[in-house]
Amino acid sequence: MTHIAVLGSTNMDLVAYVEKAPQRGETVTGREFRTVPGGKGANQAIAAARAGANVSMMGAVGNDTYGTQLRSTLEHSGVDTDHLRTVEGPSGTAHIVVDDEGGNAIVVIPAANGTVDHLAPGDEGLIAGADALLLQLEIPLAAVVAGAEAARAHGVRTILTPAPAQPLPLELLTATDLLIPNEHEATTLTGRTDPHAAALALLEEVPEVVVTLGSAGSLYVARDADPVAVPAPQVSTVDSTGAGDTFVGALAVALGEGRPMPQALKWAATAAAISVQRPGASTSMPYRPEIDKQFTG
Repeated sequence: MTHIAVLGSTNMDLVAYVEKAPQRGETVTGREFRTVPGGKGANQAIAAARAGANVSMMGAVGNDTYGTQLRSTLEHSGVDTDHLRTVEGPSGTAHIVVDDEGGNAIVVIPAANGTVDHLAPGDEGLIAGADALLLQLEIPLAAVVAGAEAARAHGVRTILTPAPAQPLPLELLTATDLLIPNEHEATTLTGRTDPHAAALALLEEVPEVVVTLGSAGSLYVARDADPVAVPAPQVSTVDSTGAGDTFVGALAVALGEGRPMPQALKWAATAAAISVQRPGASTSMPYRPEIDKQFTG
């Protein structure tokens, strides 16, 4: 079974569902509120575990009720949390507004995630024994770089989601094997509004790039391969929160199992399409039998 290590954030998502998101200075009435375990790191860990991998999570939660719930949710999805630290203070939270078209706006408060600024004892050994390391940018950049460099030192594939988008230091890019921005992050990183142009610009920094395009699918470019455009299944979106993390987690599993990139992208897109038809982030992520049942090859 593929072993995936995840170094990243854990947040409790505080989600308000509204007909239309408020503008600045405006108050609107919502129709529903939910608390849903999330954070890009935890989301990718859960997505990968449900898609069939052996997954280990590195990061931190607070010693509050949310922290207990976050750890329990990861474990219930089959994620090993032995390397998930508990620190004094609150857990991270994400404050999310979801409109009736399935779009979202998010404010993240790092809290415990902000303490993850280095690798803890045992983290490098965990990374060394994995087939792939998943990274995002919701923890301090120093830890992300340390994780990527540890993976590179041990020959472990590093998959980076550059979100929230920020300038990436050379040492991180040098240690990244596969970069997976969405189209907005790709534009922020390169200044190019065309996804293909942005992908090619990023290819100057890393060997492989997948730009996710929401309902339009994804675009893959590599230094030694022709570009591949993969459409997404056409479905009715209820909530797109966590869809990108579902895609990344499922893609890591598919690649770890040796699937060729075009097929792996289609399988990951199937998982993401299932997730957007349900509310929430981690709660919407499909298990492997669901993905396989809907995957058309």
